[in-house]
Amino acid sequence: MLSKPKLTNGETGFSIDFSGMNVSDADIDALSDKLAAAHAEMGRIEAGEIKNIDENRKVTHFTDRAAYRNSELFKDVEAFANDIKSGRITGATGQRFESLVVNGIGGSALGPQLLQFAINGPCWNELSADKRGGALKIYFTDNTDTAGLADILAAVDLDSTLVLSISKSGGTQETKNNMMAFERFYGDADIDFAKHACAITMPGSQLDQHARENGWMKIFPMAESIGGRTSETAIVGHLPAALTGADFGKLLDGAIHMDEWTRTPDAKNNPAYLLATVWYVVGNGKGDRNMVIVPYSDRLLPLSRYLQQLVMESLGKELDRDGNVVHQGLTVFGNKGGTDAHAFIQQLNDGRDDFFATFIEVLKDAIDIPVGDNIFMGDYLHGFQAGLAEALQSKSRQVIQIAVRNADEFNLGALIALYERSVAFYAELININAFHQPGVEAYKKASKRIIALLQNVNSKLPTLAGTSGTAAELAEKAGIEDVVAFEGILAKAAENSSRPGSRVSRTWDEQLGEWIYSMA
Repeated sequence: MLSKPKLTNGETGFSIDFSGMNVSDADIDALSDKLAAAHAEMGRIEAGEIKNIDENRKVTHFTDRAAYRNSELFKDVEAFANDIKSGRITGATGQRFESLVVNGIGGSALGPQLLQFAINGPCWNELSADKRGGALKIYFTDNTDTAGLADILAAVDLDSTLVLSISKSGGTQETKNNMMAFERFYGDADIDFAKHACAITMPGSQLDQHARENGWMKIFPMAESIGGRTSETAIVGHLPAALTGADFGKLLDGAIHMDEWTRTPDAKNNPAYLLATVWYVVGNGKGDRNMVIVPYSDRLLPLSRYLQQLVMESLGKELDRDGNVVHQGLTVFGNKGGTDAHAFIQQLNDGRDDFFATFIEVLKDAIDIPVGDNIFMGDYLHGFQAGLAEALQSKSRQVIQIAVRNADEFNLGALIALYERSVAFYAELININAFHQPGVEAYKKASKRIIALLQNVNSKLPTLAGTSGTAAELAEKAGIEDVVAFEGILAKAAENSSRPGSRVSRTWDEQLGEWIYSMA
């Protein structure tokens, strides 16, 4: 065990306890040279050197948030949000804005979703305008699934809805699809979409150009040096928060405070460095143990999804910075406590010993509710968390325990900053670039191939008019070699036969055990 297993900040009450981890001072001391080198690299990041070498970019989220707190852009966002909430800025028909749709994917959605859930809670949109203090309801389109759009259209009034599209590159296809859909919805309703549209993107991007050409009401710049998964403490997190009444300044305060605490070079007294070093030791430097995130707070339910992207997109890499094949990564999954006790804790307690669990406890109860003699409802949640930690450790399972005073903006900012620095430091320990995502780009390229095939198939369907057969038979007639992809396209088309110009239907052949596709 570590001689100092628990680090606490007395000013904020933030604590992190490693006593449940199988890590010793000797383990840390054996890595002293590697830790010193990693700390030096963290200094290079904050000094503004190029650290995302594959994309030739600086990495500035650690330093920019302190500057952003007092910037003109911060003031501009606050002023715009106040004008929207007060009704000084209205939509095309003169109605006050009531709802916000955040149109983005990945970090452009997960961070704002986490903040919204943590600060305003899951029932925010059901509150009256008075109870929301004039702040907007909030909805998210974070996929290219039409069901999400249908759900939003059923819930909002376009006359009083503001659509915020967020895309750093400005060309993210999912975000672009949803933007085009909203342009169509507003056009069909004969409402000027430009007076309901704003954007966050890099200057000069496709989205920036489109927004300017079409006279959108507001365009906010996003820095090239801040990646999507580390953008919650930048404008990506700020504008949705300001429009929905969260105090983004306090989020920045919490993140900045954690940044100051985690700049110390001594890994044993630096919570971010120690967290990353413990990951390294228990995972044998290869991520051999899964990271289980269990926040004991309903409000922090999205935290495990947020950390999945931050950790797995940053650390899941095939190559190190020297070009060696390393297949690095840390697998993250989680649930909320004590719901988790009725979900996957059975396996954690009795099943494979291939993980370490991180419990995050919020000490302050939202309401004091007595449920027995000398005990309150929130005490049970604490009891369940402490009891589970004890039970897991009795089985030699490994546990980290984090405690914060409140699930508020300050502590959320501190948690985000803690994990951002831990991920960056861990990446230095394993010599990989944490700030690019070649695997994501690979999937996008593969998807483009399928979409190109889909367009090719659609162009050839008229030549198959009046024919029917299995996917393999029709593929041969159409000269399509990829039968599996071809059948997926046909199945999608057949289940959307109500589309204008649809040509495909299908029936199941029991004898063949296959679908028979018919072309109109």
